[in-house]
Amino acid sequence: STHHWCLSAPEQHPNPTNRRNKNKQYPPFASAPAMNFRRRPYPKDAAACFPRPSIKCIFSLVAVNILAVPHTTAFLSPASEAKLSLSSRTRTEFKPVNTRHKLPRFLHQESEASQHGRWRLQAKTPDEDMSSTALSPSNKPESTSSLKDILIIVFPLLLVYISNQWSRASIYYLVDFATGASTNDAASNAVSAYEAMNIDLQFTQSQYGVLASTAFTVLFALSSLIAGNLADKYNRKILTLASCAIWTVATMAQGQAQSYDQVLAARIIMGGACAFCVPAAYSLIAEKISKDKAALANSIYGSGVYLGGGLASLSILLDENTGWRDTLEVIGLFGVLSVLVSGVLLPSDGDRDVKLETDVVLDLELDKKGNSRGMIGDTLQILSIPRVRYLFLASLFRFSSGLMIGVWKAPYFKEAFADDAATFALLNAFVVGLMGLSSGIVGGYIADWVGGWISEAKKQENNRSSSITLALQSIFDEKTIRLLIPIVGSLLAIPTWYLTTHTGGGDNAFQFAMFWLSLEYLVAECWFGPTIAVLQTSVGTSKTGTAQGIFVLTGAVGNVAPTILGWLYGNQVADLPSTTTSNEVLADLLGWGVCAGYLLSAIFFGVSVFVSGESDAIPAKK
Repeated sequence: STHHWCLSAPEQHPNPTNRRNKNKQYPPFASAPAMNFRRRPYPKDAAACFPRPSIKCIFSLVAVNILAVPHTTAFLSPASEAKLSLSSRTRTEFKPVNTRHKLPRFLHQESEASQHGRWRLQAKTPDEDMSSTALSPSNKPESTSSLKDILIIVFPLLLVYISNQWSRASIYYLVDFATGASTNDAASNAVSAYEAMNIDLQFTQSQYGVLASTAFTVLFALSSLIAGNLADKYNRKILTLASCAIWTVATMAQGQAQSYDQVLAARIIMGGACAFCVPAAYSLIAEKISKDKAALANSIYGSGVYLGGGLASLSILLDENTGWRDTLEVIGLFGVLSVLVSGVLLPSDGDRDVKLETDVVLDLELDKKGNSRGMIGDTLQILSIPRVRYLFLASLFRFSSGLMIGVWKAPYFKEAFADDAATFALLNAFVVGLMGLSSGIVGGYIADWVGGWISEAKKQENNRSSSITLALQSIFDEKTIRLLIPIVGSLLAIPTWYLTTHTGGGDNAFQFAMFWLSLEYLVAECWFGPTIAVLQTSVGTSKTGTAQGIFVLTGAVGNVAPTILGWLYGNQVADLPSTTTSNEVLADLLGWGVCAGYLLSAIFFGVSVFVSGESDAIPAKK
């Protein structure tokens, strides 16, 4: 640099030719009001800066460099010091401005163009400067996260997510609508009431559909956007642990319920608490894990759906031995354990509660451009991106298919294969836990691999690839090629699920049904990680929590599908002809409904590849 900061007494001007700036008011240093910082060109003789050094001058210089700079906040009031505490989603830069601003007077040289400006502290959001090399949560390191780095963040979050899924899915396996479950025999009814919640509390198929989906969705949907916005601003560790504690209490309350309405109220509270878990977790993963491992990390966390679902399936065995009430209490105890273990293992999220005064300045600037940083403003900005809109629409249909399977699969198998209930519990736990888990993790790994492959291929000059490879490179980029995984998975899931519910009669019908169910989970459950990775890169890390809240909201809306299926099923069973069994009706509804959702999701995933990834309302930043 051709300039430097020179400390001298105000009466001394060793180089009179440089007194042209004497009328400019430079901010004095907070700890040395008797001294002036002046910016001057380097003289030929550097010693000319202090032609008459004194003990006082030397002592002041040493004191400023040793004491003031490393401990600047010591000169601030407690209020100012609190305002300077950076949240983990912002970073600090010193920028020149031409207006007076009452902030701590730090001095920092940035460029020749700003050598005569005043200085203030300004916080920059992740979307304002993605080209900076500064290490911050908004600009993740280019180095690849190791498996150990991933597990340190993901494992405690995964433990909480397993509790989440086990608690919400347990009800699917604690009901029994088989014909023999409602006989007039007192002994049979006693056994059924002990094992089946619907017999004990006397509710129908339609009421079960409401209980398993709509009741859970009511507060879940209302809380999703709020949860996502809070995850972008406040301590995500506290949000995660507090939500887990609340749904654990709600799960135990279901086990003590004496009426359908009490279970309904507990499910509503559980839905509101569960909404806060996923946005906070995916926001942490997006911030802490490098982009080239994002799909894998998201897939590992998403495997909690299958691990929790597998444990919920094994609840059938627990139900047979302890009854449905004690089964729910055991699930609640697992939730307590998850809170304690995750509270110890989950790394601290830092102080995200302190908001910088300069955040207000940024908010005002953004408001002038029409880009409010509030919850509604962030939501509108996210939905203004065409690719994101189609991703949400595709996810809605994909959630609908998955939820119809989750809610009605166990009742269907109990009706169609009543003699194999215990075997179904074990095999279904294997299918959901192992096949679903494998599909999710492998799908995330393949998505990261193809993303890196196409990125490297496009960088190479004189690329002599095959015609298929060149065609893929012309259609997809590093982000959108990941969507090939959910597109192919949804298409392959259509025939495998239909064959699951239409195996026909015969001695081996149950074995064939479980075989096709295994293949369905293996090809269908690879969609989660790649979809989340594309969503995160499309909206930017500053809005990941809000985007994830909208994504969870699509799942909440998808819960309407099982309710509609239950309503159709109840009405058709009421007018059932003598030549048709209830499990045949349920098989047709499940087969056609789920397959239609898979087909629509594949179509909209494909559309999202070709539409713009830039906002319609906000011009892309150059």
